[in-house]
Amino acid sequence: MDRQSVGIVLVLLCTCLGVLTKRPNIVFILTDDQDVTMGGETPMANTLNMIGKKGMTFQNMFTSSPLCCPSRSSILTGNYVHNHRAINNSIDGNCSSKAWQQGPEQNTFATHLKNIGYKTFFAGKYLNQYGDKAVGGVAHIPPGWDEWHGLVHNSVYYNYTLSVNGKAEVHGDDYAKDYLTDIINNRSHEFLAKQNGVFPFFAMVSTPACHSPFDSAPQYMDEFADKKAPRDPSFNKAGMDKHWLIRHAPNPLSNASLTYIDDTFRKRWRTLLSVDDMVKNIVTTLDEIKLLDETFIIFASDNGFHLGQFSLPNDKRQLYDFDIRVPLMIRGPGIPANSKNTDPVMNIDIMPTIIALAGEQAPSNVDGMSLVPLLHEIDEIEWQRDMLIAHRGQYRADGYPECKNTKYMDVRILDFTWVLFHKDVN
Repeated sequence: MDRQSVGIVLVLLCTCLGVLTKRPNIVFILTDDQDVTMGGETPMANTLNMIGKKGMTFQNMFTSSPLCCPSRSSILTGNYVHNHRAINNSIDGNCSSKAWQQGPEQNTFATHLKNIGYKTFFAGKYLNQYGDKAVGGVAHIPPGWDEWHGLVHNSVYYNYTLSVNGKAEVHGDDYAKDYLTDIINNRSHEFLAKQNGVFPFFAMVSTPACHSPFDSAPQYMDEFADKKAPRDPSFNKAGMDKHWLIRHAPNPLSNASLTYIDDTFRKRWRTLLSVDDMVKNIVTTLDEIKLLDETFIIFASDNGFHLGQFSLPNDKRQLYDFDIRVPLMIRGPGIPANSKNTDPVMNIDIMPTIIALAGEQAPSNVDGMSLVPLLHEIDEIEWQRDMLIAHRGQYRADGYPECKNTKYMDVRILDFTWVLFHKDVN
């Protein structure tokens, strides 16, 4: 579908479907490391009922890279990794680096929405190296955000620092005051409660769950005691026909590894229960302020996860379904309730979709495609696309002092590029 067609679709949506006479509100909920293949959405009853059943679920949603910072950079910009150049989670790999700040960060969905009159709000994890002193510290507020509550560095639940509109806010380990998912929940509620419908708003809430260290809220610590990680066809299976890393995974898994995998599975689900509470609070708040019917809500994750597949205990970074397939649900005006879509979509599509929902067209240099035609089930739209999925391990550009000849060496020795064709998905 070319961009001229996208423009025609936007006009049709506004004139024929009567979507909204003013710009809609948009809430974007992003989780961390939430899988699909191991039932990562299963414990989230509120999310499934309040977003999935009230809107559209995309059953073939993939990430451009199965790693946090590259994927999040793709989500923000709508571009593939080779275009935004945040190739891994390190500053040397361009994660929230000065070059990122001066380049791709200037053209995200936040900057576009701000430019067309949206009030914007962010709370939670941004990019893994955000707030590092080497790249500006907490004083750096990414452009486009009116209200900013950004986590310094990577996902945690306790003992962290937030940049609150450019000033450090230090948190400890008191659940009532510091549990990060609840802080995000409370701050997003405060922002939403102030909205009166005069100006459109965009709120992005980005939770640490279900990323390690898997600290659940106290009230959920005993949940799912009888659950185990799914024993799917690739679980604890020797991948002798796979790439180098998979071929060298110890098989079969030891009893200690199996115990760890099952414990991690339960802990991940427990962290998601607080996210589910947050989703309920967001939807309820929007309903109370009578803006729910004017608001699109998007729910997604940055990448998947594995626990025992091909005998790999736990992580992401692999090109297989368990690490690249992620959830995506969208509800809002004009979207059929409880609808399913099987077209192949990607995280790079989120940015142009958000811009299209706001009534605009994404810049021509964006790699992603707006999902608006799919959301409104326009039969004439023929959805065709190939997908590029890439990963590159972390390295230090100046090498490792204790080892000779390691300049630009990839410490993970794991790089791949994979093209997924439409016919392979269906």
